[in-house]
Amino acid sequence: MKYALIGCGRIATNHIKAALENDYEITALCDINAMNIESLLSKHGLEDNLAIRRYTDFKQMLLDEPEIELVSIATESGLHAEIAIHCIEAKKHLIIEKPIALSISDANAIIEKAKQANVLVSVCHQNRFNSAIQKLRKAVKAGRFGKISHGSIHVRWNRGENYYRQAPWRGTWAQDGGCLMNQCIHGIDLLCWMMGGKINSVYAQTRKQFHDYIETEDVGLAVVSFDNGAIATIEGTTNVYPENLEEVLCLFGQEGTVKIGGKSATEIEVWNFIESNIDDKELKGFREEVPNIYGCGHIPLYADMKQAIKEKRPPYIDAVAGRDALEVVLAMYKSQKTGLPVKLPLNDFSCKQMRGEFL
Repeated sequence: MKYALIGCGRIATNHIKAALENDYEITALCDINAMNIESLLSKHGLEDNLAIRRYTDFKQMLLDEPEIELVSIATESGLHAEIAIHCIEAKKHLIIEKPIALSISDANAIIEKAKQANVLVSVCHQNRFNSAIQKLRKAVKAGRFGKISHGSIHVRWNRGENYYRQAPWRGTWAQDGGCLMNQCIHGIDLLCWMMGGKINSVYAQTRKQFHDYIETEDVGLAVVSFDNGAIATIEGTTNVYPENLEEVLCLFGQEGTVKIGGKSATEIEVWNFIESNIDDKELKGFREEVPNIYGCGHIPLYADMKQAIKEKRPPYIDAVAGRDALEVVLAMYKSQKTGLPVKLPLNDFSCKQMRGEFL
């Protein structure tokens, strides 16, 4: 399957590794900085592969390379929607790094245009493929928790000035959003995926406590209510000293309690159910070894997308899932801006509407 990547920055190496592991034919790479392309190729031993075409203009790449079947977008978040629409119009299937977009209207446009063009879109909420998360999902689908009481996600990480200075778009409302949109959206996606039911309302408060050199929040907390009667809490921050501490997902039901922790939700710390099964004993204390906080989920995500295209079925993590996670973050932002609980669904809201919030 012929493949191209747009955006060759920090996360791009995970995409190239996943493409190689799944035997994609890497046809082209694109970045406005040609040095980023060469650095990425060198990292994977591909610097001498002249069959991989290099571009600094994604529109030109789409014109020159009509045989490309799948494109991944790993640029700054504020460009995801514009690039995605161009790719969809060129009839390319897509993998989009999170978040899918920075506004509800843009996310909805991607969903609708992809449907009209018969194009598949997957969004990189790859932590759904974490082994511990998959085991929890299986228990949820089997009804082992009984009635769900509540849940929580705590993403307690660290990002300092060096991180934000690596790229001028980081920590801006126009191109990034804050810790909730960039770092914590993965955990928010996992929480909502597990809770069941649709979200009724979100009440949040966010702050910029320590990062004076960015526009956006570095901590946010929320209470979320669901139409099945369950409630949940969200805590996300990049203010933890001196390094990433944990990403902890908890689910509490009438007949079960599970806590998944570690630095990126890869370890089962608590696994208790009223009715035990044969696998429960070995699941307690389960730990998946991962190279970094990004985990290993890009590889199975790419595998699933390849099969989805061949089988003409929706991908495991589709554009609607990406829109739903985005909606929760934007609801938190709107709640901070208005000081009120926000009812879902959101008609529209954008990161750009938060400009000046922490001046």
